[in-house]
Amino acid sequence: MRSAPAAVAEVTPERFNLFDPNCPGRAVMEHIVSRWGVLVLGVLLRGTHRFGEIRAAVGGVSEKMLAQTLQALERDGMVLREVRPVIPPHVDYSLTDLGRPFAETITTLYTMIERAAPDVQAAQQAYDERKAAR
Repeated sequence: MRSAPAAVAEVTPERFNLFDPNCPGRAVMEHIVSRWGVLVLGVLLRGTHRFGEIRAAVGGVSEKMLAQTLQALERDGMVLREVRPVIPPHVDYSLTDLGRPFAETITTLYTMIERAAPDVQAAQQAYDERKAAR
Protein backbone atom coordinates (compact mmCIF):
# COMPACT_ATOMS: atom_id res chain seq x y z
CA MET A 1 0.00 0.00 0.00
CA ARG A 2 1.36 3.43 -0.97
CA SER A 3 1.46 6.12 1.64
CA ALA A 4 -0.01 9.54 1.01
CA PRO A 5 2.50 12.17 -0.10
CA ALA A 6 3.91 14.30 2.67
CA ALA A 7 2.09 17.56 3.15
CA VAL A 8 3.95 20.59 1.86
CA ALA A 9 4.26 23.30 4.48
CA GLU A 10 2.36 26.42 3.59
CA VAL A 11 4.70 29.20 2.51
CA THR A 12 3.81 32.54 4.02
CA PRO A 13 5.84 35.71 4.48
CA GLU A 14 5.88 35.05 8.22
CA ARG A 15 7.85 31.86 7.61
CA PHE A 16 10.73 33.79 6.04
CA ASN A 17 13.41 35.32 8.25
CA LEU A 18 16.72 35.99 6.49
CA PHE A 19 18.51 36.00 9.84
CA ASP A 20 17.59 32.33 10.27
CA PRO A 21 20.27 30.17 8.60
CA ASN A 22 17.57 27.72 7.48
CA CYS A 23 15.46 30.36 5.72
CA PRO A 24 15.00 29.46 2.03
CA GLY A 25 15.12 33.16 1.19
CA ARG A 26 18.73 33.33 2.31
CA ALA A 27 19.95 31.50 -0.81
CA VAL A 28 17.98 33.90 -3.00
CA MET A 29 19.55 36.84 -1.17
CA GLU A 30 22.99 35.34 -1.72
CA HIS A 31 22.33 35.02 -5.46
CA ILE A 32 21.11 38.60 -5.77
CA VAL A 33 23.80 40.27 -3.67
CA SER A 34 26.68 38.04 -4.72
CA ARG A 35 29.77 39.58 -6.25
CA TRP A 36 28.44 38.98 -9.77
CA GLY A 37 24.69 38.92 -9.14
CA VAL A 38 24.43 42.63 -8.35
CA LEU A 39 26.38 43.52 -11.48
CA VAL A 40 24.44 41.17 -13.77
CA LEU A 41 21.12 42.56 -12.53
CA GLY A 42 22.41 46.08 -13.14
CA VAL A 43 23.38 45.25 -16.72
CA LEU A 44 20.04 43.59 -17.42
CA LEU A 45 18.19 46.62 -16.07
CA ARG A 46 19.45 48.40 -19.19
CA GLY A 47 17.69 45.85 -21.41
CA THR A 48 17.96 42.42 -23.00
CA HIS A 49 21.50 41.16 -23.62
CA ARG A 50 23.30 38.14 -24.93
CA PHE A 51 25.82 36.24 -22.80
CA GLY A 52 28.87 37.86 -24.41
CA GLU A 53 27.41 41.34 -23.98
CA ILE A 54 26.81 40.71 -20.29
CA ARG A 55 30.32 39.35 -19.87
CA ALA A 56 31.81 42.39 -21.59
CA ALA A 57 29.76 44.76 -19.41
CA VAL A 58 30.68 42.96 -16.16
CA GLY A 59 34.44 43.29 -16.22
CA GLY A 60 36.43 40.46 -14.68
CA VAL A 61 33.76 37.75 -14.57
CA SER A 62 34.75 34.36 -15.98
CA GLU A 63 32.46 32.49 -18.36
CA LYS A 64 31.91 29.82 -15.71
CA MET A 65 30.93 32.29 -12.98
CA LEU A 66 28.68 34.26 -15.31
CA ALA A 67 26.94 31.06 -16.43
CA GLN A 68 26.44 29.98 -12.79
CA THR A 69 25.17 33.42 -11.80
CA LEU A 70 22.70 33.60 -14.68
CA GLN A 71 21.48 30.08 -13.96
CA ALA A 72 20.92 30.86 -10.25
CA LEU A 73 19.10 34.10 -11.06
CA GLU A 74 17.00 32.30 -13.67
CA ARG A 75 16.08 29.58 -11.18
CA ASP A 76 15.09 32.24 -8.64
CA GLY A 77 12.79 33.84 -11.21
CA MET A 78 14.83 37.04 -11.56
CA VAL A 79 16.14 36.44 -15.09
CA LEU A 80 14.47 35.12 -18.22
CA ARG A 81 16.58 33.04 -20.62
CA GLU A 82 15.17 32.90 -24.14
CA VAL A 83 16.67 30.67 -26.83
CA ARG A 84 15.98 31.86 -30.36
CA PRO A 85 15.62 29.06 -32.94
CA VAL A 86 18.35 30.21 -35.31
CA ILE A 87 21.71 28.80 -36.33
CA PRO A 88 23.90 29.35 -34.42
CA PRO A 89 21.60 29.44 -31.39
CA HIS A 90 20.90 32.92 -30.09
CA VAL A 91 20.24 33.22 -26.35
CA ASP A 92 18.91 36.40 -24.80
CA TYR A 93 18.76 37.27 -21.11
CA SER A 94 16.39 39.82 -19.60
CA LEU A 95 14.85 40.71 -16.27
CA THR A 96 11.51 39.26 -15.28
CA ASP A 97 8.79 41.26 -13.57
CA LEU A 98 10.02 39.70 -10.34
CA GLY A 99 13.65 40.63 -10.99
CA ARG A 100 13.12 44.23 -12.11
CA PRO A 101 12.41 45.73 -8.64
CA PHE A 102 15.50 44.01 -7.25
CA ALA A 103 17.64 45.43 -10.06
CA GLU A 104 16.17 48.89 -9.55
CA THR A 105 16.92 48.75 -5.84
CA ILE A 106 20.47 47.64 -6.53
CA THR A 107 21.05 50.63 -8.81
CA THR A 108 20.23 52.85 -5.84
CA LEU A 109 23.08 51.13 -4.01
CA TYR A 110 25.41 51.67 -7.02
CA THR A 111 24.63 55.38 -6.96
CA MET A 112 25.27 55.62 -3.23
CA ILE A 113 28.61 53.81 -3.58
CA GLU A 114 29.72 55.94 -6.53
CA ARG A 115 28.82 59.18 -4.72
CA ALA A 116 30.51 58.10 -1.50
CA ALA A 117 33.64 56.69 -3.19
CA PRO A 118 35.87 59.73 -2.44
CA ASP A 119 34.81 59.71 1.23
CA VAL A 120 35.32 55.96 1.45
CA GLN A 121 38.80 56.26 -0.05
CA ALA A 122 39.65 59.03 2.44
CA ALA A 123 38.41 56.87 5.32
CA GLN A 124 40.45 53.92 4.07
CA GLN A 125 43.57 56.05 3.77
CA ALA A 126 43.09 57.46 7.29
CA TYR A 127 42.57 53.95 8.64
CA ASP A 128 45.70 52.67 6.90
CA GLU A 129 47.74 55.60 8.26
CA ARG A 130 46.49 54.97 11.82
CA LYS A 131 47.22 51.27 11.47
CA ALA A 132 50.75 51.94 10.17
CA ALA A 133 51.46 54.38 13.05
CA ARG A 134 50.82 51.70 15.71
